[in-house]
Amino acid sequence: MTIRSVIGAVGAALAIATAIPAAAHDPGDVVTPHFAQAIPNIPGKTLTAFIVDYPPGGTSAPHRHADSSFIFAYVLSGEIESKVNDGPTQIYRAGESWHEPPAANHLVSRNASKTRPAKLLAVFVADSDEKALTTNIE
Repeated sequence: MTIRSVIGAVGAALAIATAIPAAAHDPGDVVTPHFAQAIPNIPGKTLTAFIVDYPPGGTSAPHRHADSSFIFAYVLSGEIESKVNDGPTQIYRAGESWHEPPAANHLVSRNASKTRPAKLLAVFVADSDEKALTTNIE
């Protein structure tokens, strides 16, 4: 499923519809739903995980994450350049991670390499009824 499409229900039992806008990413980026589960000891919260595959030189438009979402990002392979809110632009390599607070503005998110792909695990903890985890910054 490409990022240009809306991700359908993540976990049929939960029926969580997570919309990621088409304009937020370049063609070729692939976001794959990986896991979704209501958190039993935190009523109203769900943990949702995605694998984001960036092609060489792949990038995302600046975007904002949902007000209710706390995000943990872990680089599975390659190198990801990222800037969240007013923090510094940093390059994270395979095995490194960062977090994003609720309502974060993700101003830079791209593959740091023009020749090799990169892969990221993005884990969201958000309100279970959250409809859009990511929206473009206009």
